[in-house]
Amino acid sequence: MTTSNSFVEHKENNTIRKSIGNIIKSACSAKVIKKRLPIIQWLPKYNVTLLMQDIIAGITVGLTAIPQGIAYAVVAGLSPEYGLYAGLLGGFVYLFFGSCKNITIGPTAILATMTAKYVADYSPDFAVLAAFLTGIIALAMGILNLGFLVEFISIPVISGFTTAAAMQIAGAQLKAFFGLSGGSGKFFAESVYNFVRNIKTANLWDPVLGFTTIVILIFLKKVGEGCGRKDNFMKQLRWFTSLARNAVVVILGIVVAYVFKVTTDSEPLVLVGDIGRGLPKFQPPPFSTTVGNKTYIFSDMVQVLGPQSIVLPLVAILESVAIAKAFAGGIQVDATQEMIALGFCNIMGSFVRSMPITGSFTRTAINYASGVQTPAGGIFTGFLIILALSLLTSTFYYIPKASLAGLIITAMFSMIDYTIFPKLWTSSKRELVIIIFTIAICLCVGLEYGIVSGILLEAAMLLYSTAKPSLNIEIVKRENGDLIILPLTGNVSYCAAEHVRRALLQASQTAAMDSVIVVDGSNLKHMDSTVASNLMSIVKVLEKNSCQILFLNFSSDFKKMCLVLNPTFANKFVVASNAVELIDITQKNV
Repeated sequence: MTTSNSFVEHKENNTIRKSIGNIIKSACSAKVIKKRLPIIQWLPKYNVTLLMQDIIAGITVGLTAIPQGIAYAVVAGLSPEYGLYAGLLGGFVYLFFGSCKNITIGPTAILATMTAKYVADYSPDFAVLAAFLTGIIALAMGILNLGFLVEFISIPVISGFTTAAAMQIAGAQLKAFFGLSGGSGKFFAESVYNFVRNIKTANLWDPVLGFTTIVILIFLKKVGEGCGRKDNFMKQLRWFTSLARNAVVVILGIVVAYVFKVTTDSEPLVLVGDIGRGLPKFQPPPFSTTVGNKTYIFSDMVQVLGPQSIVLPLVAILESVAIAKAFAGGIQVDATQEMIALGFCNIMGSFVRSMPITGSFTRTAINYASGVQTPAGGIFTGFLIILALSLLTSTFYYIPKASLAGLIITAMFSMIDYTIFPKLWTSSKRELVIIIFTIAICLCVGLEYGIVSGILLEAAMLLYSTAKPSLNIEIVKRENGDLIILPLTGNVSYCAAEHVRRALLQASQTAAMDSVIVVDGSNLKHMDSTVASNLMSIVKVLEKNSCQILFLNFSSDFKKMCLVLNPTFANKFVVASNAVELIDITQKNV
């Protein structure tokens, strides 16, 4: 007996070892390695021409990444240098794991505003830890091949979330735009309330500079229309100035603030102020911190971040994958690989004090327009940010917050999809309700609650439509009793079983004498055993009421599923190609 047990255990151990070996062998195969390290595919083909194009694109993107990074750090409630920290390693890490050449990884307005509440109530350490945890969750989802989950979030939910986020971010900038005192608010409704309450504290020069910034940005965008990198010198100059317009307005703001300081020895504009100089130390993210007189260990910090923080990696993945699809040029995007890349970018970023990062639509569009050829363009953006941190931080002191607010508000215009509302009003009012509901919850409660509520509402609507599929009953007149045809189309699952049963009972109650009820399975794609059981039980009920029922054109598998439950009803299943042939069959069965 002991020998037999030992043999069985030995055999099971061998089986387990073989299974583990096969998994490791599969994971380490050349095909998988090439897929998970895309740099292996394009690096052997890299040349000087591609390098020059990537350098141009990387520097061009960097001119936008620096002012945007500072602006988004302010949105997150962090010191401006944190926005530059967030842009440091993304390009270097994405170089190895990124699958889309146009994507630029760094801070974004949406993630910044979702991170702000942790910074406002606690400290920057929570933002850095949020980046680390965002990376861990995104990487885990990638390793588990969960890229398909992105497909379960519909366009109306994404559009509603993005629109609400743009409005909330713009609303939060009203304080800086008008130079108001008091808080800016954690969500849109609160921001508007604070703006109205504090409007009397507005400064003169801040809104003047803010509106001027918006006008210049719009003008410079128009200047670059119709121009490209391969046009003549003047058009190239217009194109480059248009792409670098964010840097242009920030530089103009610095000049204005500096002139005020030199000529009047005053600062009528609210300025960014001192920025930490130099590169951050490369060190693990903070797994404990002290806020005031209270020390938070790792478990306390995770508890503060709470379940809502799970939305951060979800939003980061959605942003990155959506941008990758937009600029993929018809090539299929590997969402799982983007999860892996994003995970590593956030994990490594947390070692240099980065807040959560993801793909940026604005900077990706500039990268694309600049003719980037490979993900290597991101490392030149990173080098420019390193240069800025090393040499330019004293200059950043004079950046007016109104300039950054105008820059952010202008960027938010492009995030709002105005065209989707009339389209949904015409084509799908159900989805229009979803997008409006998502926007309302985002604006009144918070972004993380809004996107979750939108997903849940859509899931509830989908379940409702699955539980109550449309059953269009057709009545075919004939001399000796009508044919009442009930078509079952697509997928009919267990949750719709009672709905189908009720429809059949109602049809039998309204049927005239000698009528025949026909359940048409010609276009039935899926049916489970619960539906089959209800169909067989309804036969008995209708026969008691002297009502005939037939099952038309059920596939052999569906017929077998039903007859296993009750083999005596084999004569109820008929095959016919049209209504005339069906009438003949029913006359024979009467």
